[in-house]
Amino acid sequence: MATIPSHALRHLTLTRPWFRKISCTTSLAFSSQDPLLTYPDNGNNNDTDHTKKTTNSKSQAFFPKKNQVLELECESLAFKGKGVCKVADSGFVLLCDNALPGERFIGRVSRKKGSYAEVTKLKTLSPHRDLVDAPCGYASYCGGCKTQNLSYEAQLRAKEQQVRELVIHVGKFSDKNPDFECIMKPIVPCDVQFHYRNKMEFSFGTQKWLPKELLHEKLDGIDNYALGLHAPGYFDKILNVDKCLLQSEPANKILATVQDNWKDPELGPSPYNVHSHTGFLKHLVLRTGRDMKTDLPELMVNFVTSSYKPEMLKPLVEKISAIPEVVSIMNNVNTSVGNTSVGEEEYTLYGKSTITESLRGLTFQISANSFFQTNTHQAEVLYKLIEDCAGLRGDASEIVLDLFCGTGTIGLTLAKKAKHVYGYEVVAQAVADAHRNAKLNGISNTTFLQGDLNKIDENFGKHFPKPDIVISDPNRPGMHMKLIKFLLKLKAPKIVYVSCNPATCARDIDYLCHGVMEQNIKGCYKLKSIQPVDMFPHTPHIECVCLLELC
Repeated sequence: MATIPSHALRHLTLTRPWFRKISCTTSLAFSSQDPLLTYPDNGNNNDTDHTKKTTNSKSQAFFPKKNQVLELECESLAFKGKGVCKVADSGFVLLCDNALPGERFIGRVSRKKGSYAEVTKLKTLSPHRDLVDAPCGYASYCGGCKTQNLSYEAQLRAKEQQVRELVIHVGKFSDKNPDFECIMKPIVPCDVQFHYRNKMEFSFGTQKWLPKELLHEKLDGIDNYALGLHAPGYFDKILNVDKCLLQSEPANKILATVQDNWKDPELGPSPYNVHSHTGFLKHLVLRTGRDMKTDLPELMVNFVTSSYKPEMLKPLVEKISAIPEVVSIMNNVNTSVGNTSVGEEEYTLYGKSTITESLRGLTFQISANSFFQTNTHQAEVLYKLIEDCAGLRGDASEIVLDLFCGTGTIGLTLAKKAKHVYGYEVVAQAVADAHRNAKLNGISNTTFLQGDLNKIDENFGKHFPKPDIVISDPNRPGMHMKLIKFLLKLKAPKIVYVSCNPATCARDIDYLCHGVMEQNIKGCYKLKSIQPVDMFPHTPHIECVCLLELC
């Protein structure tokens, strides 16, 4: 797992400058009957007089205190989907989970963090302006689809605006520049807004999460068992889920079958207890692929358990294998106390050990722990954008360096036009999958190597010729400064930066284009385009494809 490089904290954790342009309103929530209501202490013990001064005098700067209850209006969404409010006059920023633009609500200040505070929503006074009915009954609880009750058009506007603000304030690209509107492309929507995920991971647990209105119910034993998703903010409580609208219908059929049978006392398997570290069932991972001959869905079911006891899974395997789309049932054994679904050992309980999927005309074999783009449909769109940005001539004369290559999907799709593709990835299993996928597709002009790109030294770069094009697709923390320095020294004619975190993306393209003054590092690239892509509707996640060319 990559760690956040120390330079990532610049811009992101201290200044958060993209908040400056957000215009919101706030007022105290006045209710003499609310025992939680508090007021700023100005030395006046007369609450009535103080109330008048707070509402009528706009000249006074107002900074909310912890546990203060406020009436707020959300004007925008920040990165990660939190609603942004701002105290009038003082400009103090408040962030609230599950608040959406235009919504007026009562909130309690739960935490202050320097230049901003976090608020817990207590009550909605009036709904947001783009309200729609969320089709999923779990949407308001699970945290996975935070914006499902926000119209899709409004979701796209919010995501595009987030990227724009980050590029301006973190990336330091002026929107006054006449070329800015050509650089900043409109977001690409996702045509499929439900059932788009090809992988879902559910957890077994001994503590079922309940909404506040049901907390009085006392659940014991099997009644307290749950299979579903972790409730936001809890590592030990599971929101029981019978159906997820983000995964395929056959996957929901499997989930329902497991839910109907796993608690049967006669079967024996118990859920893993994260406190006592006892129990058998840890996770249920469902992956959806496609049969290349029939074009029909094929599914893999992966049970993650604390030990290898196939006889305990046999009744569930018999039930699940009767579902026509199921072609693989795996068992990953993870004996550690951590909450990971990757096992130290892997066993095939039914069928084959891999499923297949097609992407950009290539076939990929997907094992239980392989990385593969989670939204296959939108990955086609994303990879086409990457190909277009790369702009390979197609005469097999150009060298491509594919950084953070994973299982080689991007590099392999470019290989048909390149002279050679060199890929680097830290995860050994992913590198093995990349070699296997190259062989499966008859591609011989690729080399995939294992290496930690956060720990490169002066010898990095001696194992491949100077590339014409660099593809960089880092995980959320972005690129380490060592790698950025290497790229600035390498001076490849073109860099295509693919990012799942627009905040660190904006920071890195700032370094590549403008340099780092305090480290006497000069930038040498020009940002030609930045293309936001909505890979995951109803979630706060945004993908970006950026094209940089050597100055």
